[in-house]
Amino acid sequence: MSELHGWRRPADLPSLPEVFGTIRAPRGASKFRRFLAYVGPGYLVAVGYMDPGNWATDIAGGATFGYKLLSVILLSNFAAMFLQILAAKLGLVGRRDLAQACRDAYPKPLAMFLWLTAEIGIIACDLAEVLGAAIALNLLFGLPLPLGVALTVLDVFIVLALQGRSFRWVEGIVMGLIALMMGIFITELVLSNPDWAAVGRGFLPTSELLTDHRMLYLGMGILGATVMPHNLYLHSSIVQSRSAEDDSLADRLKFAYLDSTLALILALFVNAAILILSCDAFHRTGHTGVAEIGEAYKLLNPLLGATVAAPLFALALLASGQNSTLTGTIAGQIVMEGFIGWRIPPWARRLISRSLALLPALVVTWLYGEKGSGDLLVLSQVILSLQLPFAIVPLVQFTSDRSKMGEQVNAPWARALGWGIAATIIGLNLYLLLPGHS
Repeated sequence: MSELHGWRRPADLPSLPEVFGTIRAPRGASKFRRFLAYVGPGYLVAVGYMDPGNWATDIAGGATFGYKLLSVILLSNFAAMFLQILAAKLGLVGRRDLAQACRDAYPKPLAMFLWLTAEIGIIACDLAEVLGAAIALNLLFGLPLPLGVALTVLDVFIVLALQGRSFRWVEGIVMGLIALMMGIFITELVLSNPDWAAVGRGFLPTSELLTDHRMLYLGMGILGATVMPHNLYLHSSIVQSRSAEDDSLADRLKFAYLDSTLALILALFVNAAILILSCDAFHRTGHTGVAEIGEAYKLLNPLLGATVAAPLFALALLASGQNSTLTGTIAGQIVMEGFIGWRIPPWARRLISRSLALLPALVVTWLYGEKGSGDLLVLSQVILSLQLPFAIVPLVQFTSDRSKMGEQVNAPWARALGWGIAATIIGLNLYLLLPGHS
């Protein structure tokens, strides 16, 4: 096979050149110790599967339908695990991130269109982070929502502080915040004392999902909030932060797959925990109309009977928003550099995307308050869902092309599964756009 692996031209500068190949696995060490060197990218990806947008859909689903939508969370996470494996494969075998691959493979007008859809998706994701952080600051410190929105621009200093640090610093901070969220939700689940037998039944698909319009709509919202398009660009790039000299391609693929799968299992736990907590606190007590994060916060303490329940809930929300801030910035860099070759400092990239998200968030929180913020959070997830096929279709196409992937090309069953997931999401999006279904 030629050095180009079926691509039209050699790759441009490596994806995220400042961290490309900088993390080394210890030579001569056991496979487990070498695997630890590969742990990290999966957790940066997992952050997008537990951001404030997920909270909004999981809370509404649990309060309205109890445990029944746990099956949607489970299936959505399985789809996410598979798609992230394809993204890692593209980065390690094709030696390009998804944005670079689109720029190489498609005519310029199509590549520019895909770039614009990716940027819209990142702005929508940033909008969810802005609203989530503002709601958390309001719940914890009583700050007015518009002020909380304005203060979120200060997170650019977090990005500035991390500039020049090892990429391991970023991974370590993200993993630490995920650990904090895990600890909080384990505590919350103990306080809520769920019906574990009913929880188990909730992971089994129900026919009601096809007959109950409201359940189907919320299920689609959970799907749109779970499978994040920017994560496919992110993962295909950051897997290349590991040196290609220390292990065989087969081992690097295996370690990358294991890293992302284990991380997304944690994301599955967090999403399931939010829905279970919502069911126990609201659905089982007759508060089936709870759909807002702020409303959920106010009811947690009296319903669960513990004064720490609500503050822990808000703290986890703040951790979720800050985690997404870091990964959203990196994903924005990857998209901009890969599609158009424009390299700017991470803090400048953060300021651009955050500024574009601030205006609608400020207007809505000022005019409509908490209710408007909740509606805008859900809308941001709908936008992400609509953008998702523009990332999935190229990903499945590239990883199914033997001239580009060689022996690592998708097997027939993987091609069928990939196109099946793409077709399902496109079908659900078309359903969303039908009159009377929005």
